[in-house]
Amino acid sequence: MSSSLSVYLIDPKAARALVGSGDQSLLDVVRENFAADLASDDDWFSAEIEDGAPTAFEALTAVVRGGPFEAARHHSFPYGYAYKRLCSLTGSFLDNSAFSPFRGDWLEVVDEGLTALRITAVSVAEFGYGGGLPQPIPRDDLPRCGEWTHEQCLAALEQFERTKEAGHAPPLDPEVVAAVRDVTGWLRHAAARPGFGVIGFVS
Repeated sequence: MSSSLSVYLIDPKAARALVGSGDQSLLDVVRENFAADLASDDDWFSAEIEDGAPTAFEALTAVVRGGPFEAARHHSFPYGYAYKRLCSLTGSFLDNSAFSPFRGDWLEVVDEGLTALRITAVSVAEFGYGGGLPQPIPRDDLPRCGEWTHEQCLAALEQFERTKEAGHAPPLDPEVVAAVRDVTGWLRHAAARPGFGVIGFVS
């Protein structure tokens, strides 16, 4: 079974602030302008909705209002996807061609490549750990989420530049090289936007 990593350029603090914000205007905009996307999600998860899971808009409403998460005991995934939707609407999607789809321990393999290049300030495997969803969003199911702060991105980019200056270029698998190229692209985008970092979702 394959997985996918979706990454967004966004201010992590601003993204977290949306949770429990009670921003009704945001909910109205989503309902009016993204009705087809919401309906598509509901169709995809129709069996789970029949079993008691919230609809996409119901989950989004719960996240923006900070709860209640009444269905979380049996169906926590819609709330994580609702937060992903908020990030996709308020952030910018970043190229994930080396990560969608992926199988097995690919994120860890890419991390090994980053470490070989002496880039240790960030970890793509962190996106798969699941600890990045803000409280009180349930964390017991997909999607898993992680985030890199602006400071982490700056530090990682500096590490990469030092590695280049030192001429430290260990042999890496071409697929890992492509993934590292994606990662350094994300870092450059974040470095160019004060306060912006990267939020990633594995599903």
